[in-house]
Amino acid sequence: MASVQDIKRRIRSNQNTGKITKAMELVSAAKLRRAEARIEATRPYAQRMRELMIGTARATPARGFPLLEEREDAKTVAIVPLTGDRGLAGGFNAQVIRRAVALERELRGGGQDVRWLVAGKKGRSTLRFRRYDVDDAWVDFTDRPEYSDAAAIARRLAELFTEREADRVVIVYNRFVSALTQTVETEDVLPIPRHAFEEDEEKTAHEIALEGDFIYEPEPELILERLLPAYLETTIYRALLESAASEHGARMTAMRNASKNVEELVERLTLEMNRARQAEITQEILEVVAGADALG
Repeated sequence: MASVQDIKRRIRSNQNTGKITKAMELVSAAKLRRAEARIEATRPYAQRMRELMIGTARATPARGFPLLEEREDAKTVAIVPLTGDRGLAGGFNAQVIRRAVALERELRGGGQDVRWLVAGKKGRSTLRFRRYDVDDAWVDFTDRPEYSDAAAIARRLAELFTEREADRVVIVYNRFVSALTQTVETEDVLPIPRHAFEEDEEKTAHEIALEGDFIYEPEPELILERLLPAYLETTIYRALLESAASEHGARMTAMRNASKNVEELVERLTLEMNRARQAEITQEILEVVAGADALG
């Protein structure tokens, strides 16, 4: 049995660890609230962007735009996993990489080539450890992404697609459901899917009132040509915000579980220390009694 002093040192060490995990839990909770607020603030903009695309596409045939070109003989697919820059977030990073690797194997099984681009240090290091060639990596912003970060990623993906270095672009990320639940999503971003131009079945009275004939200046083709890259940037930005919120939620949950485990471990160690102390006291009493008998 370990000595009382050894157990006390283990208790102090675990208590210090518990302070760290508790602090990390509180920090992640604060960041999660801000991330959720950013998602809520982005939704009206994304919805309005989609409405503009639908209205403009109605005025012009959605043909002849490079970002809409669907290639039936797609030979190369670019996979873009969105991960975090840090760990200690449970299975947040691992489940994204697992889904991306499974997709890569499926595509290669179908005779297609795969190119890797990744956001986040964890994704970059994991893919390189698995000996994958990573064409591009964007790091040091995943816990608080800005629109400029999404724009940089979107520009690179659009460049790959328009120059036919990739015939299809897929992002893999964690969609935020709640602090306890994050689901892995696989979403095609290029070519821009046709459902982006489909109207919702249920419309509000305000949306119906806005419908009608409009005079476009400049021509609707030019407007749509400018809207498509903006829509791609918005899609990437939304996915980055979802991923950031998921990361904070996963880390908060992981640190909460770690703090709970520390408390349970400290309770067991305290019980073990009390037993060790009692055993020492009993041993001392026995020695005193044996010494008294020997003298008597």
